[in-house]
Amino acid sequence: MSLIAPFAGLRPRAELAAEVAAPPYDVMSTAEARAMVQGRPSSFLHISRAEVDLPEGTDPYSEAVYAKARENLERLRTEGTLQQDPTPRYYAYRLSLGEHQQTGLVAAASVAAYLKGQIRRHELTRPAKEQDRVRQISALNAQTGPVFLAYRATSAIDDRLQAICQGPSAIDIRAADGVRHQLWSIDADDEIGAFNQAFAAVNRLYIADGHHRAAAAARVAEARQHGTTAKATPNANATAATHTTATTQATATTDATTTGKTTATATADGETKSQSQSQPQPQPSDHFLAVLFPHDQLRILPYNRVVRDLNGLEPAQFLDRIAKSYRLEPSAQPVAPTERGEVGLYLAGRWYRLSLSPERIPATDPIGRLDVSLLHDQLIEPVLGITDPRRDERIDFVGGIRGLEGLSARVDSGEMAVAFSLPATRMEDLLAVADANALMPPKSTWFEPKLSDGLVSHLLSG
Repeated sequence: MSLIAPFAGLRPRAELAAEVAAPPYDVMSTAEARAMVQGRPSSFLHISRAEVDLPEGTDPYSEAVYAKARENLERLRTEGTLQQDPTPRYYAYRLSLGEHQQTGLVAAASVAAYLKGQIRRHELTRPAKEQDRVRQISALNAQTGPVFLAYRATSAIDDRLQAICQGPSAIDIRAADGVRHQLWSIDADDEIGAFNQAFAAVNRLYIADGHHRAAAAARVAEARQHGTTAKATPNANATAATHTTATTQATATTDATTTGKTTATATADGETKSQSQSQPQPQPSDHFLAVLFPHDQLRILPYNRVVRDLNGLEPAQFLDRIAKSYRLEPSAQPVAPTERGEVGLYLAGRWYRLSLSPERIPATDPIGRLDVSLLHDQLIEPVLGITDPRRDERIDFVGGIRGLEGLSARVDSGEMAVAFSLPATRMEDLLAVADANALMPPKSTWFEPKLSDGLVSHLLSG
């Protein structure tokens, strides 16, 4: 099975790319999006956050928002701002920020490979957010937000991408956050064939960011194969055995199903057998928009935590409880941990460095040894009483891009009682969790820089 395929992308005219390109839809509030589109009628936010063109207070999940998104996409196509390439192709995509640079391949990734576990995830999805992406894809008849994938670095792919990027780019813009986005079109048959051959040797891909987009694309693909409409599922993860285990290959359902019924049976060698004798015709929705990067070029920032209260404890009592598991040292400076088992703690205007003894770190457990797991297992749950961080409103998460000041400010304002800074999750740990068919705790990774929306979209019809 091919993991990827070329496609005829929809992209902005080069001279308009800077006006079209926008941050991912889910890194800003509606108010921030409204401010960003001022004076920018071609901004892709008119598609990805279409509520900006409706009255304030409009529910961002109302039918009117999805209809407006489709209207805006059609407008940008009619005006000629967005144009579809005439033939299927790949694209090289480079992001640069300061000294950091990463170069990947824009491709259409296989939904079937995702369902078989050849495209692996590392976190659960939330039903409401997944359904939002299903409705967006269905309304637009297009996938406009790329799934951020990683592959284990290999010179057969990486060197070829670097060579392509020596030539002139089709798009070269610098976003407001300072990130440079460059795009090259790869339309020569020999180059397309070379990438097909190189990725044929890749055993699996890994979702770095975009789990909801991938799951939604799979649901849309399944619905279209059956000639139905993708529906909401009560619990998108109740049937989320997307990956079959290496030791006991069992019948599995996926978070892409809309009815909860089993759609494929996994056999011992990982093959899948269709329960229907008829073979559906290939459709564009059988693939989803993705950008694939080598794992060793990716940068993960910390994903920190803030908690609203101390679970009934006074600050002194709280520190005493922590000291039973951690070595605690006051710090005159904000603490940005780098070693496994270290935590920065901000409480009552003071920073502390917490260090966990090595015997408390389960070195052979790919999930238990994660710093986000260690903090939860050793402190968040036993001391603060938070058992489910995905649903407990007492805890919130702060991406590392906001810095340590983003933590202390929320405590100093009185909104939160305590903040925790963590080391960044290592890319090798993410791969190990995915290879073990396991799931990471929520908000474990913050990839930076972010991909841009609007530079390439995948149409599900002409």
